[in-house]
Amino acid sequence: MNQFVNCISVISETLTEKLKYTSGHRHVRLEVAAWVLDKPTSIPYLVEHCFNIDNDLSYKATWILEFVCLENLELIYPFLDDFFKNLPKVYKHQAVRPLAKICEMLAKRNYKNEDPKLTKLLKSDHKEIMTACCFDWLISNQRVACEVYAMSTLYYLGTEIEWIHSELKTIIESNIMESTAGYKSRAKQVLSLIEKFRYIS
Repeated sequence: MNQFVNCISVISETLTEKLKYTSGHRHVRLEVAAWVLDKPTSIPYLVEHCFNIDNDLSYKATWILEFVCLENLELIYPFLDDFFKNLPKVYKHQAVRPLAKICEMLAKRNYKNEDPKLTKLLKSDHKEIMTACCFDWLISNQRVACEVYAMSTLYYLGTEIEWIHSELKTIIESNIMESTAGYKSRAKQVLSLIEKFRYIS
């Protein structure tokens, strides 16, 4: 038992050290994510770091969690309660972007790919929090990448929750003329998807 506890403690401490030296360079983030993927017992500690929002390691942890989820999204499934409970607390731009991307991944996996395991785990309150956060990111001063992910996530959520598409369309149409090329490109795609969904439903 003591050996197991010591092993877990070493993993937690090693993760913390790796996060300290994580930089914005893609290859560095990939290396740390590969280490986490090789040691899945480190994931609860990674999630904990993500939402220790006043610590400088928090946004670095979200970078790593994004890469982990891109490789194997199911690894976050056991931590969805913690993820969504803490999601509204995150305010740093560096952390919001990767968390918005993870929301997009979850929404796409649930609604487009129809993963039965995720469908079982993704609760109504998770969806409510994801919806509220995505709308907040769209109407607050966020980076374009975050807004793009929020649009896509809300589109998927709106295929189940009826009122979302009309609200999303209103926001997009009010912002699109003064937005960047990246925003406009995704906005046009989402508006087109909304129209197609309305036609077939």
